[in-house]
Amino acid sequence: MIDVLIVRDPRESLAKCSLTPLRGLPGLRFVSYHPERRVEAGRRVLLHPDGEELGERDRGLPLLLVDCSWRRVPQITATIDGEFLRRRLPKLETAYPRKSKTFEDPASGLASVEALYAALVLLGDRRPELLDAYRWRDPFLALNPSIG
Repeated sequence: MIDVLIVRDPRESLAKCSLTPLRGLPGLRFVSYHPERRVEAGRRVLLHPDGEELGERDRGLPLLLVDCSWRRVPQITATIDGEFLRRRLPKLETAYPRKSKTFEDPASGLASVEALYAALVLLGDRRPELLDAYRWRDPFLALNPSIG
């Protein structure tokens, strides 16, 4: 089982967060972001849209997922210490009905639980229970048969 560290922005609504139902699952550790606290992450794959595509060479490495709005990624990652291998997911489609009133979402953006599930599948750690409570599980898997 791949070790997953999730650094979560407390400004994001817990009620709307797609990762909230995953709290307490084995292999997942949640840490809340605080601007005055450092988080030690070690050497990890960091899911990031500007990285190389996630691939076979990344199997077995622990994973870091930053759960926040796109505009806060640089601020939050600046408080995380470690060696990060920036990796992006292949082109996948979200089933989550995103609507931002202030910022445009990236065309390739996924809900956090979708990104986590896809990354783990690609790293050889298929964990279907991650999508058990996800309202848009079936549409997400239908849109992305390569990870279903």
